[in-house]
Parts: sequence; structure tokens; C-alpha cells
Amino acid sequence: MTERAQEAMGCRPYSNFNLVGAAQVGKSSLTGMRLLHRLEGRLPVWPIDPLPDTGSVVCEIYTTIAARAAGRRTGASKIRDHADLAAALVVLGAAPVVGTGAITDHAADALITAAWLRNAAHDGALWRPAGLTPAIAQTEGWTFGAA
Repeated sequence: MTERAQEAMGCRPYSNFNLVGAAQVGKSSLTGMRLLHRLEGRLPVWPIDPLPDTGSVVCEIYTTIAARAAGRRTGASKIRDHADLAAALVVLGAAPVVGTGAITDHAADALITAAWLRNAAHDGALWRPAGLTPAIAQTEGWTFGAA
């Protein structure tokens, strides 16, 4: 259901069961599962656990949602240049990072997502998307920001 919500937003999500090729997300999903197991209940995992009144929470993100909020198109969400990164950060209300020339898309994803989360985390509607039912929360989970 969260993948369908992302598609409705104009994103192109990949299944976490995809373990082959360049667009695989399965390896990261398996790594995330190991991380969740090691947490042993020390941090709530949204949407499976209730949100705490304060403090941290673990949630799944899809960097394309953050990139789109920064003004990027779905097909051009990856940023590999400091100038493009600076422009995206300004859209999100963040200061540009120091640097010129190339930057890895992973580093750019992390910076853009952090800048987006700074604002998005305070939007209560993003924590209560219309398609997220208690049954889906317990069986599929949800991607934060998928409306």
C-alpha cells in the first residue's frame, strides 16, 4: 500500500524484495531488518510502535520523496553536483554545504533528506497518512512522507 501511495505522488518505488540489479533495494532492507532486531525495543519503530511524545523514532524513508520536496523531478532526483545540491537545500530552507564540483549521490541524498526531515517531521499529517490502517502498520509498515 505504501508503494501505491508513493506511485500516486509521482514516485517510482522499488519493492524491498528486489535483490537483483542496479535498482535493488532488498540488500538495504535486509540490513535494516538486522538493525531493527539489534535495537531490541530500545527505540520505537513507526508505524508499528506508537509515536513517543518526545525523543527519537525509527522510520523508513524514501529519498526521492525528499528530493521532490526540494524541487527535483522523480526521474532526476539523484544529485551529483554541489551546485545542484546547494539549490535543492535552499528550497528546503537549509544552508548550502561548502564545496564545488562532484558529490556522491549517497552523500547528497543524506543531506537533502536530513534537511527535509527537519521540517517534515513536525507535520502531523505525515505521521497519519490516509492509507495507513492499523493492519497495514503491523504487516507492511509505511514509508514516512508517503501520502
